[in-house]
Amino acid sequence: MVHISEHLPSTPKLRASLFAFLLFLVVSRGDVPRTRSVTPSTEDTVETYNKYYNYVDMTGRLQSLAQRYPHIANLSSIGQSVEGRELWVMRITKDPNRDTPGKPQFKYVGNMHGDETLSRQVLVYVVEYLLTNYGEESRVTELVDTTDVYILPSMNPDGFERSIEGDCGGSSEGRNNAQNKDLNRSFPDQYDGTGVNPGTIPEVMAVIRWIQENKFVLSGNLHGGTMVASYPFDDSASHLRQGYYSQSEDDGLFRHLALVYSQNHPGMKTGEPNCPDAPEEKFKDGITNGAQWYDVPGGMQDYNYLHGNCLEITMELSCCKYPPAAELHMEWDLNRESLLAYIETVHIGVRGYVKRAVNGAALANVSIVVASNRHNLTTGKHGDYYRLLLPGTYNITAVAPGYTPMTVHSVVVVEGRATELNFTLAPVVNEGPGGITVTTYTMPSTNDPNLPTTTTESSDSTQTRLVPEATSNSSPLILPPEVPRSIPIQPQEFRHHSYADMELFLRKYSSEFPSIAHLYSIGRSVEDHELYVMVISDNPTVHEHGEPEFKYVANMHGNEVVGRELLLNLIEYICRNYGTDPEVTQLVNNTRIHIMPSMNPDGYEVATEGDIAGYKGRNNSNNFDLNRNFPDQFFTIKEPRQPETIAVMNWMKSIPFTLSANLHGGSLVVNYPYDDDKEGITKYSQAPDDKVFQQVSRAYSQENPLMHSGHPCENLYRGEYFKDGITNGAVWYNVAGGMQDWNYVNTNCFEVTIELGCVKYPMGEELPKYWEQNRRALLQFIHQVHSGVKGTVSDTRDGTGIPNATISVEQIDHNITTALTGDYWRLLVPGTYSITASAHWYKPVTTYATVSKDHVELVDFRLTRIHSDPNGQSPRGPQPTQNPSEKAFQSLIKDLSLGQGLEQLVKSTATENSFRYRRYKELSGFVRGLTLNFPKITSLHSLGQSVEFRTIWALEISNRPGEAEPSEPKIRLVAGIHGNAPVGTELLLEFAALLCINYGKNPVITRLINETRIVIVPSINPDGREQAIEKQCTSIQGLNNAHGKDLDTDFFGNASQRVVEAQPETRAMMDLILDKTYTLSVALDGGSLVATYPYDKPVQPVENEGTLKYLASVYANNHPKMHLGNTGCSNNGQMGNIPDGVMRAAERQSHMGSMKDFSMDFGHCPEITVYSGCCLFPPAEQLATLWAENKKALLSMLVEVHKGVRGVVRDKSGKPIVGAIIVLNGGVRVFTAEGGYFHALLAPGNHNIEAVADGYQQQRQEVVVSSYEAASSIVIVFDMDNSIFGLPREFVVASAAASMTALVVTACIIWCVCAAKSNHQKDGFHRLRQHRDDYDDEIRLTSMGSKKSLLANEFQDESESDEETLYDNKI
Repeated sequence: MVHISEHLPSTPKLRASLFAFLLFLVVSRGDVPRTRSVTPSTEDTVETYNKYYNYVDMTGRLQSLAQRYPHIANLSSIGQSVEGRELWVMRITKDPNRDTPGKPQFKYVGNMHGDETLSRQVLVYVVEYLLTNYGEESRVTELVDTTDVYILPSMNPDGFERSIEGDCGGSSEGRNNAQNKDLNRSFPDQYDGTGVNPGTIPEVMAVIRWIQENKFVLSGNLHGGTMVASYPFDDSASHLRQGYYSQSEDDGLFRHLALVYSQNHPGMKTGEPNCPDAPEEKFKDGITNGAQWYDVPGGMQDYNYLHGNCLEITMELSCCKYPPAAELHMEWDLNRESLLAYIETVHIGVRGYVKRAVNGAALANVSIVVASNRHNLTTGKHGDYYRLLLPGTYNITAVAPGYTPMTVHSVVVVEGRATELNFTLAPVVNEGPGGITVTTYTMPSTNDPNLPTTTTESSDSTQTRLVPEATSNSSPLILPPEVPRSIPIQPQEFRHHSYADMELFLRKYSSEFPSIAHLYSIGRSVEDHELYVMVISDNPTVHEHGEPEFKYVANMHGNEVVGRELLLNLIEYICRNYGTDPEVTQLVNNTRIHIMPSMNPDGYEVATEGDIAGYKGRNNSNNFDLNRNFPDQFFTIKEPRQPETIAVMNWMKSIPFTLSANLHGGSLVVNYPYDDDKEGITKYSQAPDDKVFQQVSRAYSQENPLMHSGHPCENLYRGEYFKDGITNGAVWYNVAGGMQDWNYVNTNCFEVTIELGCVKYPMGEELPKYWEQNRRALLQFIHQVHSGVKGTVSDTRDGTGIPNATISVEQIDHNITTALTGDYWRLLVPGTYSITASAHWYKPVTTYATVSKDHVELVDFRLTRIHSDPNGQSPRGPQPTQNPSEKAFQSLIKDLSLGQGLEQLVKSTATENSFRYRRYKELSGFVRGLTLNFPKITSLHSLGQSVEFRTIWALEISNRPGEAEPSEPKIRLVAGIHGNAPVGTELLLEFAALLCINYGKNPVITRLINETRIVIVPSINPDGREQAIEKQCTSIQGLNNAHGKDLDTDFFGNASQRVVEAQPETRAMMDLILDKTYTLSVALDGGSLVATYPYDKPVQPVENEGTLKYLASVYANNHPKMHLGNTGCSNNGQMGNIPDGVMRAAERQSHMGSMKDFSMDFGHCPEITVYSGCCLFPPAEQLATLWAENKKALLSMLVEVHKGVRGVVRDKSGKPIVGAIIVLNGGVRVFTAEGGYFHALLAPGNHNIEAVADGYQQQRQEVVVSSYEAASSIVIVFDMDNSIFGLPREFVVASAAASMTALVVTACIIWCVCAAKSNHQKDGFHRLRQHRDDYDDEIRLTSMGSKKSLLANEFQDESESDEETLYDNKI
């Protein structure tokens, strides 16, 4: 909202001259388009109550009042109508020109329907009443001093101008706006989303922006046409026209608010408006639920409640929409007390502040959660909040992503005044994955209405606060916002820095400025140089919720050195000027800036100073161009992925970067995506965010005059011209495998490439010139990260952030996702957008946002979990109850699935081991040793013996090994099916040791073992292993068993498919698989770097492929190299890029009889195969590295097995049903085990489940699976099947009885008729006897023919092909 009323001189001539001057300034400024000029009037402010004010009259009246009472009134416009009329808002409060924390914001909106005019007029009267009585009446004075009141008399001024006085029924065309849109049907709806073109409803867009820019607490929307106060919700999912009570979370509170208005209105409180057009209409106590009255989708009051922190009701003031002016005084008298009393209601409930524990800074957008109420609100920019509540006792929690939640119990709310309750939150530090500590505080029990202010501090709690290490050192804390201006200190060190010199420079500044600078490495180069990154921020070691992440990368080509030196200069400049230069201080306090001076330190070391356009040092030490080494969206990059590339890709995926620049040399231009296209030719290749890329590119080039001129290197490249100093990459020249395109396509990050000068490696004395040319541009480009929209996507239930939610912008085919605490940043050019937030398990929410060029727009989303009931109610039928232990375990699974939870578990479970390969004898001794040392959690079984009589061991790890626990998921980990790939065997042995050693010591491992049954088969083919030779990466020696059979081609479920008997190793594994109690199986193999999913046989399509692919991707994503998709295996020809490191097994090497396929078809268990490395039998020295690469991924499988959907199937008596079929999405089937339990893994999303059992009615349910939460638990209760042949049992029985009766009657009639004719037929029997022998022979032949026919069908079944038989047996 733009303020336009100022304290002007009172002399008319001087005032007119000054106004003309101000008008000129306002019109000439292009950067404040929403500012409106006004001409104060000197007309008397005495009200006559005898006429309506048209737009000109109302404008003059409001301007006059604002001028007369500047100490308590400020007039501004929040936008314009379709026809260009201002939407005037009068702000009334003490000191109205500044935001004062501690005063709740209240608003009235009138004349939304242009022909409902009484509301417009009485709101002008409210303005006059408050202003003229301030200082005269104590009630008004207190209200103005303690409340921030905003009054918008006319939201639809165009409609008012078309309306006709005396038109009570609204027959004129004034109801809608000038685009004929009903403004109270045009807001985003919770059930229908958005359906109106924003260009046709500027009034609605202005109000939405106004609501989002403020933290209104309470609101009233004034209408006409009857007398009633209506409260949310205004519509329902079913959209029944009338009679459906659509209840909000604050239904009782809304009823109270509506009663405050109605009971102070003499006519409304009767509940009998007696309107001529509806004389029978009655409203109990003068209030009604909106949807129960009639369904209104797209209404403003629901939008306020769901998206604006604000509780709003709708007041219908009179039966006549546009009553005669003579009735205005009477209507004002009827409504005055209601209007004032309703404003006063903003001061009930609970109020207070939320601050940061470290430095006392205000925390904005913190969710205030009231127990047992799923509607939360958030704090304002000063950390203040106001939560309206009815009198009672409440448990209240303050929740902010990235901070430790704090709960205060037994908060007493009294009638008439707000209880003050302050919170202090500490940042979360992930010291372990055991969950988030919730600090609690109990309010003293008291009946005293004068409750003291209560501030919950860290020291008040008995639980431990987690405080980041960065805040505990002696370095200065964040400086206050007001920073004294001074001349910035320029860098003093201009020279070329060798690797050693650069390393010392970075260590120096990290040590000298520890409060804002932190040095870390993302990996190593080919020659083992650290790839250093300096991060600069007010809290540099952690991602702060709501703060964008920015990065600069330089020296990707080792001989292009200007960027390297500029970034070192930038580090010095920022560190030296923080706290004294306002721009630097603001950037550091609000941005996390990552600076990588050199991505190719090896190349730099061999480059030569003075190189103008050469290639020496350009590539890395393996002679690969790093800017051609990233996976490409159009072409397959065949060169092996380099360590520098891998390190940067992992870095980019680990931090939610928003904006980036890659600094190069050799020209002078900003180059933006795309860098190539499908044809590989030089032409414009437009990205979906082409306008954004042009905007951020110009932001840099405009600050570098030489670059902006567009003629960069005339001495080298005559005729080359770049308009505004920017260019699309592909239109300049085609680059496949570039880093900037990979950023945009695979992460949330927008990256451009900046060419800093025509000379790649200039002489050292020229470096100051480059700094002077680029220093403003470098800073201005960082500023661009604060454009577009940002916000948080949170759960309406508890206010926690939702990670990996998708933010999509209509008509832009490029989505971004939220970070781990639910925050997001989406760069956009100025304009109005329809933005949708969606997440698995939640209902999408769409809203409008108007983006300006001078600041980022805050757009928060609160998503509601999806329920199976279409009206949003909880599912019917019994629901499983959760004990505290189960809730704690679910919280553990969530913590391990998000953030650094799994990474912390990896670090906390380090085990000492000298890795080596174990032959059969040592392997047997090792697994026996585990059972001897850890007998309470291990059990060793023999599955059978190999051809050469070696035992195939299966080790079970569980808190009750050997006992059936059908309610727990069961995971199978197997290795060694190919004896020449023994890495998997060693990984599983080490994994078993890790689990056993950490049981009882590490709480996370202990809990996982207690809740999971883990079966490890380390070596399926021990005979082949004995034949294999170490350091043989491609040898097939040992691949087969002792009979020369590849065991992974020997798993067939049908005898008809077998030529010979199954191998003993195969039979042992088949028996294990046919146990059918497994939830997930992971097989480890070698010879590639990829995770594959079923099927190995050529099946099209694959049922449940989404889930199978997802399970493989979980493993790959937790492997530092596999998810990058580059196998790099020259030994087997697999050099291409495999998206996300996951592929269907048949695409890698199609074959029949695989263990994976058998597990799917006959064990009903999904199995993935993980190929741990290119070399089949690498040297033992590499085992430690391979273990480090796979440890996190193996642990992730123990977490993943607890997801999906689980439940129990019972009949109505509670008896569990064993063997019931659970059909997933109409295809894949699992079966209930002992106790009626089942568990199925599913990809995140919505899934249909059907339960079928003999003698019972089929049951259907819909479940939603999350990627980071434990399995949805459901209870399926079967009813007896009362149908026969699909018809009701009663109908079938009655029909059968009637049929039997008819049959008996018919038989009696036939018998009587036959008896009467029997004497006449006896004479003919002797002729029948003569042919009896012939007749018997005919019967005999016919019977033989039938048997032959049956036998023929039997033989035909046996002759089916192997493929047909295999598919027939698939379930």
